[in-house]
Amino acid sequence: MNYIHAYANSKVNTHILSIISPTVNYEVGQVSSLPIVGQTSDQIEQSVTDNIALSHIDWDSFETSWDFKRHPLVTYKNMAGFSEGTYSGTIDQAFKWWATNAEHRFNTLKANEEELNRIFIDIYGLQDELTPEVEDKDVTVRRADLGREIRSLISYAVGCMFGRYSLDVEGLAYAGGAWDAAKYKTIVPDPDNIIPICDDEYFEDDIVGRFVDFIRKVYGADTLEENLRFIADALGGKGTPRQIIRGYFLNNFYKDHCKIYQKRPIYWLFDSGKQNGFKALMYLHRYTGYLLARLRTDYVHEQQERYRTQLAHIAAAMHNAADAERVRLAKQQNKLTDQLRELSAYEEKVHHLADRRIEIDLDDGVKKNYELLADVLAKI
Repeated sequence: MNYIHAYANSKVNTHILSIISPTVNYEVGQVSSLPIVGQTSDQIEQSVTDNIALSHIDWDSFETSWDFKRHPLVTYKNMAGFSEGTYSGTIDQAFKWWATNAEHRFNTLKANEEELNRIFIDIYGLQDELTPEVEDKDVTVRRADLGREIRSLISYAVGCMFGRYSLDVEGLAYAGGAWDAAKYKTIVPDPDNIIPICDDEYFEDDIVGRFVDFIRKVYGADTLEENLRFIADALGGKGTPRQIIRGYFLNNFYKDHCKIYQKRPIYWLFDSGKQNGFKALMYLHRYTGYLLARLRTDYVHEQQERYRTQLAHIAAAMHNAADAERVRLAKQQNKLTDQLRELSAYEEKVHHLADRRIEIDLDDGVKKNYELLADVLAKI
């Protein structure tokens, strides 16, 4: 079997298939007619075994793998002692470790594939037509990418906030079924399965506050500000680290999430509209028919009241404000007014659906279930 694996992934196989089926439409007939020549060797067996292992390590480092255990920037092999453990220090150091190991996997897999190509080119006598070299773009394991890794770390953190993952157990901690609170000690998941995303610090437990707490607990309080700056620099943008991270959650997190899960998101975004009057995430597998009612009373109504309070403060401050300050306050007043108006219309939609106590069936799939709440969710 390893011999067939090696051959099927070689340049020789690609070359012969292009002759058998020039249209690149490979079906059972074309594959079954491939000429298998020669026999396996220790070198082929070892290279294939190594390549499979390397590919598994790479794939399982990302949460879309069924065998994903923990984010690689959280669990690592200490560069000095190579002992596995939960990371405590700087994300910069964790990323450097990951980059070193990813580069090693990439180069090893590439070298193994080129050696296998060389073996099969010799077996089939195709030295005049093929070369063993493999282009970097055709190597299937990934090199480190700072932006991608930081965004995936943020995604993992959100998973811990909702209880999908836990820093105290490997793999999926919860994806339906009976809830086991004993799995969560380091990070306790959000109790009501609703995490607001605000453009300002309206809620103590909003997603930015929870994310900062995650970074503090994983990497330590002493390196918190350094780590937040590192994350912000990787995301790009202007402002303080917390402002940049808030902007990412507000504008880009859900886009990235839907892209990763191919428009079948597991975290759903409640979204009032373009004014960012209200946004909040919930975890699909923890949804209940009472969630919208709680969203309305504990979050939407609370946000409306905060907007009204701020508008009242601004109106009072404008009486004695200097011209420059008055202009700034007027701009903020217009923004909050638009947000409150948008949120008031959104509250009616949430109210309508909350009264229906809509239940979902996970067996129906994400697309069908998403349509049930589409009026109050972000477009995907």
